Amino acid sequence: MLELQRARKLYAGPGEKVHAVDDVTMHVHARELVALFGPSGSGKTTLLLLAAGLLSADSGRVLFDGSDLARMTKAELLAHRRTELGFVFQDFKLVAGLTAQENAALPLLLRGEPHRDARSRALSLLAEVGLAHRADHTPDELSGGERQRLAIARALVGEPRLVLADEPTGNLDTDTGAEVIALLGGLARERGAGVLLVSHDPRVAARADRTLALRDGRLEEERAGEDDDGGGGEPGGPQSRDEDPGPDDGGGPDGSQSKAVSAR
Repeated sequence: MLELQRARKLYAGPGEKVHAVDDVTMHVHARELVALFGPSGSGKTTLLLLAAGLLSADSGRVLFDGSDLARMTKAELLAHRRTELGFVFQDFKLVAGLTAQENAALPLLLRGEPHRDARSRALSLLAEVGLAHRADHTPDELSGGERQRLAIARALVGEPRLVLADEPTGNLDTDTGAEVIALLGGLARERGAGVLLVSHDPRVAARADRTLALRDGRLEEERAGEDDDGGGGEPGGPQSRDEDPGPDDGGGPDGSQSKAVSAR
């Protein structure tokens, strides 16, 4: 599904070029949760933006089902994000003046689907994440965990094939964060979707099918996911494997606002 082939992204800093993503090759498959770890400034967010088509690689390729995102027009990329991708953010990116049901329905309405159908499908997703009884509440009336569950419902309502999640447990307590990761991974797999999740949270490794470590823009390591009771830690140890991740899009960015392996 998602494939990066020796992708590079450079930023020009004062007196030097920063390799935000440096020669990265990786895949994310359907029904797979891939967790990407790394310290601040390691290039995780840049990689996620490349995967979403919000940034273009300076060299290498970013492919979705074999189609090169760099060859798509702006209109094609927008349509791609609205139909193929779902987004989950650390700070939720919910629309304050809308109810939970309206927030969840937004991606479908932006695609031009009938209002009644969109609201019906949104309510169904809210039931799956345990929020049907909160459908008429606005985000400021929800807890942090409820807001993130609403964000998951919104991300999945359009039946995307890939979910991109940026620090989805960052604003949640330990127990709520674990519940959110289990919910996101479970619902995505049921729908045949892949998930690329950026995180600093070591508990995510326990729920991931694979974990990748990124440092200074380079993939350093890949590990299989930990068992749920194995207490997964953040990758970064010495063992490395060399065999063969805004409102205009219903809460996801649209460019106007808001087994993966290294082949080296």
